[in-house]
Amino acid sequence: MRRIDLTFSALLPPLDFFSLMLAAVTAYTLRFSKFFTDIRPILTDIPFTQYMASVSIFALIWILLFALAGLYAIKQPSIWSMLGRIILGSTSGIMVVIAFVFFSREFTTSRFVVLAVWGLAMFYVLCGRLLLRMLRSALLGARIGHQSVAIVGNAKAAEDLAALYTAHPRLGLTLVKQAKSWSASLGKELEKLAQKGKLDILLLADPELEKKTALEMISFAEAHHIDFRYLADLFSATFTNVEMSTIGGIPVIDVKRTRLEGWGRIWKRIFDILGSLLLLTLVSPILLITALALMLEDGLPVLFKNERIGERGKSFRLLKLRSMWRKYSIGPQFKGLKKNLKFEEDLIKKQSIKEGPVYKIADDPRVTRIGKFIRRWSIDELPQFLNVLRGDMSLVGPRPHQPREVEKYLPHQRHVLAIKPGITGLAQISGRSDLEFEDEVRLDAWYIENWSPALDLYILLKTPFAVIRRKGAY
Repeated sequence: MRRIDLTFSALLPPLDFFSLMLAAVTAYTLRFSKFFTDIRPILTDIPFTQYMASVSIFALIWILLFALAGLYAIKQPSIWSMLGRIILGSTSGIMVVIAFVFFSREFTTSRFVVLAVWGLAMFYVLCGRLLLRMLRSALLGARIGHQSVAIVGNAKAAEDLAALYTAHPRLGLTLVKQAKSWSASLGKELEKLAQKGKLDILLLADPELEKKTALEMISFAEAHHIDFRYLADLFSATFTNVEMSTIGGIPVIDVKRTRLEGWGRIWKRIFDILGSLLLLTLVSPILLITALALMLEDGLPVLFKNERIGERGKSFRLLKLRSMWRKYSIGPQFKGLKKNLKFEEDLIKKQSIKEGPVYKIADDPRVTRIGKFIRRWSIDELPQFLNVLRGDMSLVGPRPHQPREVEKYLPHQRHVLAIKPGITGLAQISGRSDLEFEDEVRLDAWYIENWSPALDLYILLKTPFAVIRRKGAY
């Protein structure tokens, strides 16, 4: 999903609200203008502040009706479809106003104002959306906000799509590579582009391609965190999250790696910001007391910065309260990095009780007395709310792992990197660190495929109970 699409979709509700309020102000101004009062005098005065207070409430109702009419879908409808939905939403909104006036016996309400608001609302909302659409089109025409696409296939449709993307930049796609067939050398070339952030989409346009080769391309796209698309007639297999679009009369299917696209992504980010701010406020006394205790036990620093791999394989610095003695700690702010890494590798070989790429050291001698306590109660992870605010993490998602662990992932395990990592997740409330890594991956993959706001809320509410049980705590 292009960031420009998310941005412009997020702008639609406030823009519509502004348009509705502007329509209400215009209707009020017209009714109380000298021109109209000469035609029909004012029988009952309507205070402007009281009028606007009521209008703001009804405007929010209209926004909800617009949403039900499908006006906030990420995929933009045609202008005629958009006009029809605006008329439907505005008519439904004005019927709510009329019903309220009737049942509240506010018969003194100006009929002119009601009808004017209805007509002006449709006009202003349409104009606002057309201006926003023109701005988006201009930006895409200037190749701002584009996604980079590589097309593989020898069919005529592949040539037609390549020509369309090149001739029409307003489609929002820049062709960076076109090849007639898939090969190891092509994979290496595309890998370099992906590593430089210059490849977003791999499009398969070869109806005759062998299934084995097609699956290799899918694995490549998954491993390098790029979107995979294919022509509609290629596969009989079904995917859980797909979206079909038609470009120049050619049907193209976009395989979604997660349901966290569009408004889901916007909602989750808003939820993360508000939730982390609230939780940081609540746990700040615990953080302060723990930081003082750690400082008294083993000095500064009390924060531990550890490199982790996040969404789409991007690295970031994860924040934790330091639970190890400084002389054993591994990180850019500590001395003896090579020696400490070697010591940790020896401990992993001798004392790790977990199979797979992720390790768990039993009876770790490097952990301090306070460190054991804060690990048992997950207090050491509270600073990660700052990672959530920064946008590196989410409140709910797969746990982030270290680069050396991610290097050992099998191709299908890299699916957990499709979204931002989380402080808690489905795997954490299902067994914390007692789960085998493959089981953890299956739970995280299910979460990615079936995400919903209700599921996030359920996981967050259940997390404290998982912590209290202390099962599987490090």
